[in-house]
Amino acid sequence: MKVLMINGSPRKEGNTYIALREMEKVFHEKGVETEILQVGNQDIRGCTACLFCKKNGKCVLDDLVNQTAPKLEECAGLIVASPVYYASANGTLISFLDRLFYSTSFDKSMKVGASVAVARRGGLSATFDQLNKYFTISGMPVASSQYWNSVHGAAPGEAVRDEEGLQVMRVLARNMSFLMQSIALGKEKYGLPAKEAPCRTNFIR
Repeated sequence: MKVLMINGSPRKEGNTYIALREMEKVFHEKGVETEILQVGNQDIRGCTACLFCKKNGKCVLDDLVNQTAPKLEECAGLIVASPVYYASANGTLISFLDRLFYSTSFDKSMKVGASVAVARRGGLSATFDQLNKYFTISGMPVASSQYWNSVHGAAPGEAVRDEEGLQVMRVLARNMSFLMQSIALGKEKYGLPAKEAPCRTNFIR
C-alpha cells in the first residue's frame, strides 16, 4: 500500500515539507510506503485545452505530469500539500493537478485523498477547500483529522514550532492509513461501487 505525497512548495525542504514528513513518519509506522514528489519548483505550464489527452491517454506536454500518471494510478492514497499564496494554492501546483487529473482516464474512485495547507497566518481554509475539489470530482474519499489540515509557519523551518499543526498531521496520517486499509478490505469482500454511464448536461442548450 502506497501514498503519493505532492509537495507544492517551491522550497524543497521548507514548511510544507515539514508537514509531509510528519505524516510520513506515521505512515511508515503503519507499514505504508510513501513517495514525496517535488512539484512546486518545476517548470509546469497550464492546460492548453487541446484535448490531445482524450485521444492519446496522456498530456501533449510531456513533462512531470505524464511521469506522475502511473504513480497516481498505482497508489492507494494521494496527499496534496501547498503553501498559501493570496488565499490560494501555488499556481504551479494547480497547473500540475489540472493536467494530471484531466489527462488520466483511469478510475480514481476509492483512492483516499487529503489536502494540506501551510501559511504564515491566513488563507488556509480557502486553500484546503480548493485542493479538496480534485478528490471530490473523482470519487475519492477525503481523509480528515481533528482540525482542518493546516500548519503555520513563515520562515523556513518555523512549522516545527506549530505543535497543534503537527499533531493534526499525525492524526491525519493515522486516519488515512485506517481508511485505506478499510477500503482495501472492503474491495476484497464487496468490490467497488457500481458505475453509471456519465450523464452530461450543459446549462445552455
